[in-house]
Amino acid sequence: MRQTVPVPHGLPMDRDANPFDPPRALTRLRAARPVSPLVFPDGHEGWLVTGYEAVRQLMADTRFSSRLDLGVVHVPYETPGMPVPTEPSPQIPGVFIAMDPPDHARLRRRLTGAFTVKRMKQLEEHIVEVTERQLDAMARLAPPVDLVREFALPVPSLVICELLGVPYEDRDTFQSNSAKFLVKEQTLEEKMAAYGALTTYLAELVTSKRAAPGEDILSDLARHDDLTVEELTGIAFLLLLAGHETTANMLALGTFALLEHPDQLAELRADPDLLPDAVEELLRYLAVGDVFYRYATEDIELGGETIGKGSTVVVSLLAANHDPRRFEHPDTLDVHRKARGHLSFGHGVHQCLGQQLARVEMRAGFAGLLRRFPTLELAIPANEVKLRTDMNIYGVHELPVTWTETAG
Repeated sequence: MRQTVPVPHGLPMDRDANPFDPPRALTRLRAARPVSPLVFPDGHEGWLVTGYEAVRQLMADTRFSSRLDLGVVHVPYETPGMPVPTEPSPQIPGVFIAMDPPDHARLRRRLTGAFTVKRMKQLEEHIVEVTERQLDAMARLAPPVDLVREFALPVPSLVICELLGVPYEDRDTFQSNSAKFLVKEQTLEEKMAAYGALTTYLAELVTSKRAAPGEDILSDLARHDDLTVEELTGIAFLLLLAGHETTANMLALGTFALLEHPDQLAELRADPDLLPDAVEELLRYLAVGDVFYRYATEDIELGGETIGKGSTVVVSLLAANHDPRRFEHPDTLDVHRKARGHLSFGHGVHQCLGQQLARVEMRAGFAGLLRRFPTLELAIPANEVKLRTDMNIYGVHELPVTWTETAG
């Protein structure tokens, strides 16, 4: 039921209760008015959606557009991985996350076969091998080590490079530019410089694959003459960025969360069969890709409110995933929970294309890490862990860990 609550000025972003929960201000707003007016810092008025049912309904409704050329974002945060416009921005060829049907469907359908559940199951054994090799390398190091550098980032980077046909030896270039691109507080010029460096590299890569295709996803796409080099570059940018940044942060932040919940960690070690459910629970609980934008293309009723045509709508997946109307005791990490139905992969036509790949990588990653390092612990106090509060994909910048023994 709608209540009279203060209209927030700007979106509460800081996870102030602990590194894992939604901001308290967001939680209070969700309880009082899940679809709430929002005033952006410059005075522009829009809407903030925090309730689970309202977020799910909105993301399934294509009248809420994803096109950046329809809306104006007046804030220093944006759809993860997308440039922040100060005025309506032209569509970027190939970046189908910022498109609506039918343009979105035309590009996405080219990729559905590469990311099916069946295809990911076929790849699972190889992903386990990649994971184990990285764990072998980490075990040879003298602790403490940074789990991000030595494990969480290399595993999904190796996997997505192999799938796309991106040379892994170029990882320093694309990882650096990806990280620069995702910084919140920077000028549009700085963000676009990182974007330009990354897309210049990828344009050269897809052009070479069109001339001499190999056995990889980008080569398969390059064989389609109806896709332009610009579209191929945009698709490559989106897949490479999402393919390593999101899973890397889930592996690192998920390990941090488990180490901070030793009872849940102990139960997971005692019963590895809990791992699939634990992965879904960590996805729900952490929601590393939180804030998304939509633009109302007509007057739309949502959660008892009327969203006016042209309104900018901010969506918080983290708040929705912690909605007590959908999940009992939502701020509790529970590896026994059946958390399917969480919104961390989105919902509707834009639901994450690579979600099955991410699940396979996380199952392999957490299973291997917990088995190989039975005494794994933080090497610094938890309050000294550097959180990615300055980035559009949440996680940790570094996670120093140590151990006293390893297992085979």
